[in-house]
Amino acid sequence: MSDTTTGSTSGAARPQTPILRTLAIAIGLTAIIALIVLAFSWPAVTADPKDISIAVAGPEAAVSAIQTRLTGESDGAFDLTVVEDRAEAVEGIEERGYFGAIIFGTEPELLTASANGAVNQVVAQLAAPLQAALAAQTRAAAEESGRAAPDVTLAVTDTVPYSDDDPDGSLLSSAFFPMLFGGMIGGIMISTLIVGSTRRILAVTVYSTFGGLVLAGILQGWFGSIQGEFWLNVGAFSMAIAAIAAPIIGFVALIGRAGTAVGPVVMMLFANPISGAALPPQFLPGSWGEIGQWLPPGAAATLVRELSYFPNADKTFPWLVLAGWVVGGLILALIGHLRTTVTDNRADPATEEASSREAVVSS
Repeated sequence: MSDTTTGSTSGAARPQTPILRTLAIAIGLTAIIALIVLAFSWPAVTADPKDISIAVAGPEAAVSAIQTRLTGESDGAFDLTVVEDRAEAVEGIEERGYFGAIIFGTEPELLTASANGAVNQVVAQLAAPLQAALAAQTRAAAEESGRAAPDVTLAVTDTVPYSDDDPDGSLLSSAFFPMLFGGMIGGIMISTLIVGSTRRILAVTVYSTFGGLVLAGILQGWFGSIQGEFWLNVGAFSMAIAAIAAPIIGFVALIGRAGTAVGPVVMMLFANPISGAALPPQFLPGSWGEIGQWLPPGAAATLVRELSYFPNADKTFPWLVLAGWVVGGLILALIGHLRTTVTDNRADPATEEASSREAVVSS
C-alpha cells in the first residue's frame, strides 16, 4: 500500500500521517471528551448544599429549639439568622439576603422563594420536619396542661414565585446558555474574520450591543423567559456577551490564534460548570461557588436572575465583575495592538531609514 497521497490541485505527493501520530491524536480526542464530561458532570456529582441562609422569627424558646435542631442535623446546610418579625424576613428574602424563613407563633409559617431555583427545593423540604416538630411541641404542651392538643398547621408561602409564563423556571435556566455561547462564538469569529485590534474592539462593541438587544427581545418579549425592566436586561445581556468576547480578542491580540482557546477552555469548560446557572453556588464544594461568581458566566447568571425576580437585591457585584472582564479584555487588545505597531515599525526599513535621518538632522 502506498504511503503517499496525491495532492488534489498540484499533483505533488504528500506523505500520510504516521501511525503513531494518528493513534496519539485519536487518544487525545478521547481525553478531551472525558474532560468535557467531567467538567459538566462534576458539579452535580459533588453537589452538597451548605450555608443556605434562613431567617427565623418567633418566641425565643421556639427559635432556640429550631436552631439547635437544624444545626445538629443539617451538617452545615443551613445558616440561621434571627430576625424581629415576618416583615423583616420577607424583606431579606426579596433582597436575597435569605433564601427562606421560618416564622413561629400563633400562625407558624415557612417562607420560600421558588425563583431561587434549586436552593428553594432544599428550603421547601423543611416543611415536613417543621410540621412534625410543631405537632410534637403542641402535644407536649397539651399533656402538661391536661388539655386536648389543638391542630397546628404549618403554612408554606412562596414569597418570590416564578412568573406564569415560566412556572418552574426552566425557561430562565435556558436563557443562560445563549449568553455564554453568544459571547464565546462572537469573540472567536471576530478574532478569526477581522484583522486589527481596534477593529475587533469596534466589532465586539457593536456585536454585544445588538446581541443583547436581540437576546432580550426574544427571551423576554417573545418567550417570557426573563422578567423585569427590559432595558436593564438588554444591558445585562450586552455586558455578559462583551465580558466573554472581549477577553478572547484580547488574548488573540497578545498571543495569536491560540488566544481563541479562552472561549472553549476558560469560559465553557471551567467557568460555566461553576457559574451557578445549573446548580447554585451553595451546592458546589469548597470555594468553587464563590470563585464562579468572579467569572463572566456566573456573574451574568446571577445578574439576570436578580433583575428578573429580585429587583431589591444589591446587584453591584455582578455588574462590576462583568465590567471588569470587558475592560480587561479591551486593555489586552490595545496592548497587543500597540506591541504589533511597534514591532512593525521596527521591522519596516523605510521607517528605520527615516528615523536615522531624523537622528542625523537633530544632531
